[in-house]
Amino acid sequence: MRRFRLIRDDDISGVSGRGHVADGVEFDDGRVVTRWRAAIAQTCVWDSIDHILAVHGHGGATRIEWID
Repeated sequence: MRRFRLIRDDDISGVSGRGHVADGVEFDDGRVVTRWRAAIAQTCVWDSIDHILAVHGHGGATRIEWID
């Protein structure tokens, strides 16, 4: 298991802001959970890191920063 931050370098949509927008954990089986850092926070379960980036990557404007 390893933790990460979702960092948005450019807010293309104008909705979520820039910087550290979510916290996450990747489990040993590849599944991932994210917790969004917003006034109305949301917890999401994903099949993989690639799926998160496919939805929230915004063409490279968002990146994964591994903590451990």
